[in-house]
Amino acid sequence: MARNKDEAPADGMDYLTSIPRRWVTVYIPLLLFLFVLLFPFYWMGITAFKSNEELYDFQNFSPFWVAHPTLANIEKLLFRTAYPEWLLNTLLVSVVSTFLSLFCAVCAAYAIERLRFKGARFVGLAIFLAYLVPPSILFIPLASMVFAYGLFDTKWALILTYPTFLIPFCTWLLMGYFRSIPYELEECALMDGASRLQILVKILLPLAVPGLISAGIFAFTLSWNEFIYALTFIQSSEQKTVPVGVITELVEGDVYHWGSLMAGALLGSLPVAILYSFFVEHYVASMTGAVKE
Repeated sequence: MARNKDEAPADGMDYLTSIPRRWVTVYIPLLLFLFVLLFPFYWMGITAFKSNEELYDFQNFSPFWVAHPTLANIEKLLFRTAYPEWLLNTLLVSVVSTFLSLFCAVCAAYAIERLRFKGARFVGLAIFLAYLVPPSILFIPLASMVFAYGLFDTKWALILTYPTFLIPFCTWLLMGYFRSIPYELEECALMDGASRLQILVKILLPLAVPGLISAGIFAFTLSWNEFIYALTFIQSSEQKTVPVGVITELVEGDVYHWGSLMAGALLGSLPVAILYSFFVEHYVASMTGAVKE
């Protein structure tokens, strides 16, 4: 029987037909989620612009907003510490280690998923299990290797050790995308005389763009926020990354420079936030163009 245009759609979404139900089931949960998600950034932002008087005097000033904004904390962070150098170090280490990890992950994922050798599934599972090993266990033998090769207190110590936890997960993620690409495309290319390298570069990688973007964002984020290896392998202030530099240089004994600490955390989180906001559109666009068998 035909349904009247004014009738509500009977497709399981009847609870959204009235405004009160919409508020209870959609709007209020979304507002709570946004509050929990954005409140830390709001707290870092207002703390970065507060004076020491406002930070510690809760009787005359509210902790939830700024009465007299000041740029003293940001000025101290940018001009009286090595924060710009820490930011450049973090960016360099994250970008290089991400590209190195993606290169190794693409080669490993292609070999496991497309060459079809005996035991490929067990190799893939072993690579993923390597990701589950805690960094607190790995950094001890890695420290011995870093000292043995003279890489201590250099950026290369981080660039060459970060892939130890980036490559396993990136490989596992790309294996899933390579598995979704039809084998017929590769077989046709082999019949036309294409080499394995040409197939990988000209056929598989363009079709696996969503996986590459996801793995790249994941690797960059982990590299940017990594703390244990950077704290262990770097000693001099000019070689430190943002997570280590902010904690070690802005905490003097039992004195916490909260304004500069929050300013450093806020500025340090902006590149990752910008990266996510920029690549979300490309990620969604790539997903809509994914290959289906």
